Amino acid sequence: MSDPDRPDRPARRPPVGDLATLLATLEPILHDGVYVFASLPAALPEGLTPLGTFRESEGLTVVVTEHEAQRHGLPVLFRAAWITLLVHSDLAAVGLTAAVATALGDEGISCNVVAAAYHDHLFVPVESGPAAVAALRALQARARG
Repeated sequence: MSDPDRPDRPARRPPVGDLATLLATLEPILHDGVYVFASLPAALPEGLTPLGTFRESEGLTVVVTEHEAQRHGLPVLFRAAWITLLVHSDLAAVGLTAAVATALGDEGISCNVVAAAYHDHLFVPVESGPAAVAALRALQARARG
């Protein structure tokens, strides 16, 4: 899947803050492609369309497709698979990141989490994408009882 805003999804519901409900309704999806983290010293190059950015004192971190990184000659810091948790998580929810990190950590999978307004997005080593989704689905199944 390549579009996190699937048109076949029902209208947005209020954000979920309860940890048990969040875990029971994670709905992890693995996006197609390879995504990379790169750091730039200043502004975005002309024509670069990042998935996400974050400004730090050392530079501008960008998350882009591997193709975009290659096209713009960006130094790749991390190659990743992108997983979106389709549950509409409340930005103030407590415990979701810890539960996800624990489930993935138990499988030896590192994870970089990006929280956005509606969903949490996980970036795991590219070769670990399917195993990470399996671990998250197992976490969801355990939460459902």
